[in-house]
Formats: sequence, C-alpha cells, structure tokens
Amino acid sequence: MADCFYKEGLRFECTRCSACCRFTPGFVLLSLMDVKNLLKATGLSGEEFMEIYCREVNINGIKQISLIEKGNCDCIFWENGGCTVYKQRPVQCRSFPFWSSNLASQEGWNKLKSSCPGMGKGSPHSKRRIEHWLKMLDRAKYPEPEDIMLL
Repeated sequence: MADCFYKEGLRFECTRCSACCRFTPGFVLLSLMDVKNLLKATGLSGEEFMEIYCREVNINGIKQISLIEKGNCDCIFWENGGCTVYKQRPVQCRSFPFWSSNLASQEGWNKLKSSCPGMGKGSPHSKRRIEHWLKMLDRAKYPEPEDIMLL
C-alpha cells in the first residue's frame, strides 16, 4: 500500500459525541478478549452476559456475537451521555474510525466527516498506528456463542 491515501497519517480525535454509538442500527461484534474484558466490567458470568447484553447474528454464514441495542438503536452500554464500559469497550469501538471499510478509499474516509465531528481533528495517527488497528481487527478471535456460555 505504498500509494495509500493515509501514508502521511490521518487526523482523528474522538469528541465523545456518541454519534457512532446511537440512533443507527448495526453490529458491535465481540472478540473473545472483548467478552473477557466486559465480563470483568460487569461482574457477570458468560451465560448471564449473553442473556442480558448479546445477540447471535449471522454474517456471511458465520455465527457471531454482537451487543444488543436499545429500542432507539443506542448501544446497550450507552447511558447518560456516554459509554458505561468505556475503558473496556470492544476493539471495534476503540479502533473507530480506522476500519478497513472506512479506509478503502479517500472518498470513503471523507464521507465520514459528515457524521463524525472528530474527523480531521487532533494529532495525526500515523500510517503505522492505523495499520496496527487494522491488524488488531483482522486478527481478533471471535468466539462461538457456546464458548461465551462457558466463561
């Protein structure tokens, strides 16, 4: 990716506006590490956590675990102006907006500016740091629902 549009880095600073956590349906897919961190944060067993906070989704024929949403499409962990598990939030949340779908093209990246006030703000994230997030997402181990029940 020698000619990638972010070779000089990209500016992003989360403003904690919660736009990516609210009002729009979607999936927050949980890696095994995410589940372990959230179990510690909530003090629940895997079975309790699955029952209260998760749903099973099928993406391209693969069973995945996603956080559920409230009726208004807010993340289940969004309360009173912010994330109640912010320090233990899933890698998908921590890595936003550095997702492969957002980095596929300059146009895709620029499109986010209309919905995210943190775009173009703050210190630049280096190409190396951006690719670190991409690798973390790519290498994450996603558990089967049955695996979580045993935690």
